[in-house]
Amino acid sequence: MKLDLVKKLVFALVIGITAVSCMDDSDNDYTPPTLEEEMDYLNEYIDTLQNRGFDIDTTDLGVYYVIDSIGDGEFPTFGDTLDVNYTGFFLSGDVFDHSGGNPYELILGETSVIEGWTDGLQKFNKGGRGYLIIPSEYGYGSTGYGSIPPFTTIVFNITLEDIKFAN
Repeated sequence: MKLDLVKKLVFALVIGITAVSCMDDSDNDYTPPTLEEEMDYLNEYIDTLQNRGFDIDTTDLGVYYVIDSIGDGEFPTFGDTLDVNYTGFFLSGDVFDHSGGNPYELILGETSVIEGWTDGLQKFNKGGRGYLIIPSEYGYGSTGYGSIPPFTTIVFNITLEDIKFAN
């Protein structure tokens, strides 16, 4: 009799687990954007910023940037060591990464960072502050990375704290 009761409990448990696993979990309904959707979101974001009076420029590569405060001196080139304070966020404003007030050091063109950073940081001089708006093509592409979904434009609030010129 105890064996029948155990079999029924195990059967009920298996059915319960199966039912729960088949249920719709609304927290996991997120679908990453397609490339077309990303471009629509990006264009809407850029239009909104321009309508609010922001002067948005574009690098030759296709990274958007806004300079809030021009720094001093020359601009960095490949091989220079940069100290950068940053906050990375999505177009929604949700933060996904930051330097926490401790500058991130990189050697431009040598340290492994996304292409959008390598390209965009050349538009800032020492003490310069502003934003890089990086389409996924120059960020994490069609695969995404960590908490960054595929085909997601990312934005970085940048302060170029220091430049140690290689030459």
